Amino acid sequence: MPDFIKKIQLQKILAFAALIILYIFFAFMGRNFTNQATTLNILAQSYFVGFMALGVTFVIITGGIDLSIGASMMCSALVGGLLLNNYGWPLWLCLVMVVAFGTLVGLINGLLVTKLKLPPFIATLGMMMVTLGFGAIITRSSSMRYPTHTGWFRSVFIRTDNNFPSGVIFLAVFFILALILLNKTKIGRYIFAIGSNEEAVRLSGVNVSRWKCSAYVICGFFTGMSAIFYAAMFTTMIPNTGNGFELQAIAAVVIGGTSLAGGVGSLTGTIIGVFIMSVLRSGLVSMNLPPPYQTFFTGLVVIGAVLLDIYRTKKANEVKKIK
Repeated sequence: MPDFIKKIQLQKILAFAALIILYIFFAFMGRNFTNQATTLNILAQSYFVGFMALGVTFVIITGGIDLSIGASMMCSALVGGLLLNNYGWPLWLCLVMVVAFGTLVGLINGLLVTKLKLPPFIATLGMMMVTLGFGAIITRSSSMRYPTHTGWFRSVFIRTDNNFPSGVIFLAVFFILALILLNKTKIGRYIFAIGSNEEAVRLSGVNVSRWKCSAYVICGFFTGMSAIFYAAMFTTMIPNTGNGFELQAIAAVVIGGTSLAGGVGSLTGTIIGVFIMSVLRSGLVSMNLPPPYQTFFTGLVVIGAVLLDIYRTKKANEVKKIK
């Protein structure tokens, strides 16, 4: 078994152990943390961050980054809400447009990076600001509402009336589809290859721009899916919000073993990282910490995740030099 695969497996084991330890800690230190309501809330918060994290994993494996997914998720939800509230479109068609808009933003990001040769950080940071502004412009800075707790929308995407977490099924199905796409198809193989050595892939005659752009499109699709679950959970979409969620998704990806340097990644690890972030948020709430403290500790986790990735990359480079 290659060394990098062993390291990924070890990272997944360590991440899962961290998840268990974190849950046990909050079970003792938090208030009502182990009851059904908190468990359902942990699952519900995992849905929209989970879809973003699955999508951005593809981008990070290429060695890129997408800072626009949080703002794009909110803007996609605002587009659907505008069509629903102001133009009377049927809900199912609005949801299709939500995913389509998210995918479009992903395509634009991909073209900016591959065709205009913008650094991914700059391109997606710019799109973050564009989507923030666009959402406010089209809604005239007015909030958009989706169907409330009654009706099929929340029952299908979050949980049913008898509290069955229906969103878990969607997350599991799309996780399996993403797993197949990344590990069993040509797209996945080229995404890994580009992240490992883009120049070598280009010299071998592969259209690098095409496959790298596809990673951003996939990320955009999952961002659109994330917007549906966010809308189902919170129902009210507020313009000029959404930025910040991308850090939770990226932190989940890095915690799960995907390297910001590219070429190494695990969707299974990403899902574990998503639940770590969700347990952390719910656990901090159960300890009655004010929102600023929750933001503070979440930021520490993000910093820790990046430092962990730097350490892993440094060790991997040391091994290469020795060989």
